[in-house]
This record gives sequence, structure tokens and C-alpha cells, in this order.
Amino acid sequence: MTTSSAVPALDKVVETLRANADRADRDAVLPEENLAVLRDSGLLGLIVPTGAGGPGGSMSDLVAVARTLAGACLSTALVWAMHISQTDALLRHACRDLQTELLPRLTSGHLYLASVTTETGRGSDLFTAGTPLTADDGLLRFTGRRAPVVSGGRHADGFLITLRSAPDAASGSVSLVYADRADLRLSAIGEWDPLGMRGTESGGLLLSGAVPARNVVGVPGEFGTVARESMVPTAHIGWAACWLGAAHAGFATVLRDLRGAGTPPGEAVRERLARIRVDLDLASSYLNRVVDFAEDARRRGLSLATPLAQVRLNSLKLAVSEATARTAEALLRVTGMAGYASRSEVARLHRDLSSAPLNHSNDRMWPATGALALLDPTVRLL
Repeated sequence: MTTSSAVPALDKVVETLRANADRADRDAVLPEENLAVLRDSGLLGLIVPTGAGGPGGSMSDLVAVARTLAGACLSTALVWAMHISQTDALLRHACRDLQTELLPRLTSGHLYLASVTTETGRGSDLFTAGTPLTADDGLLRFTGRRAPVVSGGRHADGFLITLRSAPDAASGSVSLVYADRADLRLSAIGEWDPLGMRGTESGGLLLSGAVPARNVVGVPGEFGTVARESMVPTAHIGWAACWLGAAHAGFATVLRDLRGAGTPPGEAVRERLARIRVDLDLASSYLNRVVDFAEDARRRGLSLATPLAQVRLNSLKLAVSEATARTAEALLRVTGMAGYASRSEVARLHRDLSSAPLNHSNDRMWPATGALALLDPTVRLL
């Protein structure tokens, strides 16, 4: 897997994110400086095609950038990766008029997108919605949409929101709607004070507003197609790249410190290092193979909503989230009480990566992936 010239020089971005990483974690905020340097770098429009004025970045580019950013600040990298998954949905499923309006704002860095797919009262089921859309004089209105988690939502310029397609529609008839910040009444709900990933600033929001009918992204009521073809592939690939980038950087730092300690590590530590290295190599290899598979499918016009594709994408999320969480735990044991200090980078990495299996819970994803595996009896392995 190689990156293209679409990826800008990242030195300034990485420097800013690394300088703010401790403050982001301590204060549970997405630093304004981090978002500003992402805007200025052009990274918000990374995957916008060249024909639309963007750099035309690929999934491979997404992975390369996410891994690099996450080595400096995992929280900011994850917020950026989620923005890219929203961008992909707009590129593949929004109508031409909406794209014409939004793509220049993405390439100029003036449109940071937040995802509103969580909803109070329905658990983590991505494919149902409670709050309905109501058609009124050419507009689609919604009131009281409660989202308990919206990564970086306080800073967003626009939102992609899941809503029930009509007041009389079934809960599984879900539409994805783009809403500009100016179209919304927003208020914060709940408190954002988690153990890790604090710098994503993923506090809850209460949203009400009205948007033109053209702002439905994809076919009304068929959000599942948008999710499976676009948001899930790019989210799982982006998340995995972020987790791996952070774990990789943490491992490299610990190795450097061990080499500089003057005393060779004992056998138990060497075994932990070997197990970490195996986990990271396997995770990196599988990530690259899934990216190759997804890019090839898109080049050939094939669906990523098939059971085979969904098994591979789910397996990526499951494997990398658990491998990197193991890595963080092992690094904590390698560094001992020095790493256990509340403000150490290893402790932050441990707290952050402990959330990876909880982000779209693996406890729900394992049985769902098993059900998908039953639909692929030939067991077509990568």
C-alpha cells in the first residue's frame, strides 16, 4: 500500500497535535489550534476528487494520514477520521446540488463535519431512529434529536444526522440528513468526562432544525445503504489506522527508552516486546489487505455491502481494536510504575486504547459478524 501526492506535508500538523496532546487529555477538549491546523493543511478535503477541486486522496492516503496523526494525538486523529467518513458519504450519496455547495468548503478547510448517529433510548443500533422528519412547505423539520455522543460536535460547521424518514415510518426507515450549523438550534446535554479519548470532546447534543429536501444524503429511508457502502468502510478503516498509529508510536517510544536505559531488559520483558511486535505486524498487515480489497472493489464498481465485505470490515475493527488494546496493556506492564503515573504518555495510551473495543461495542459486533460469516460458506479469506 502506497500513499499519493494528495497527502500534504504533515510536519506542522504533527507538531501542533503533539504539543497539545496532554492539554487535550487533561481538559477533555479538542484544542482549537488542532482543528485550525487541520483546516489550514487541506486535510479536511483529503478525499475530495481532483475534478471537484480536491487532492483526490485514496483510502491508502486516509490510512497513512490517520496513522501519522494518531502517533501525535489519538483523539484528534480519530475526530479527523470520522470527518473523512462523513465526507465519503457526501461524495458517494449526496445529490449534485448539495455536493456543489459543500465540496468547495471541504477543500478550503471551512467545513468540518460531525456525525450524529447515536440517539438516546435506542442503544448502539446504527440502523434505527426515533426522532422523525416532518415535511413542511419544501423543508424537512425535526425537533428534539438527542445524541448522547457527538465527537467534536461543539466545533462542527455541519452535521450528518440520522432521523426516522417520516412520523409514520418504521424505526428502521432511517434517512441521513446534512444540516449546516446555521440551520440548527443546538444545546449541550450531559457531561463529557471519560477515562480516555478525552480530546475528542464527544459531549452530547440536542438538535432541532429545518433543511431543504435535497439535503437527504442517499435515498430517503435507506440510510443502511449509505452506511454499509460508505460510512462503515471508511470509519472502520480510519479507526483501525488511528488505533494502530497510536499503538505503533507508543511501542517505538518505549523501545527507544529501553535501548537508552543501559541495562538489557529481562526475559519477561523481551517476551512482552515480541508479543507486541507480532500483534502490531499482524494488525498492520490485515489493515493494508482490507484497504487493498476495498479500493479494488470500488475501482471495479463492486458493492461493499455484501456479507463478505462486511465480514472483512468488521473483522478489521475487531482485530485491530483488541490487538492495540492488548498492546497498550503490555506497554504499561513493560514500563511499570513509571508508566502508571497519571500523566505519562503510556498511561494515556492505555486509557485511550481501552476504549477501542467499546467504540461500537465489540460485544455486539462479534455475534453480528458471526451471523455474516454464515452467509459466506466458502470462507473466502484475504
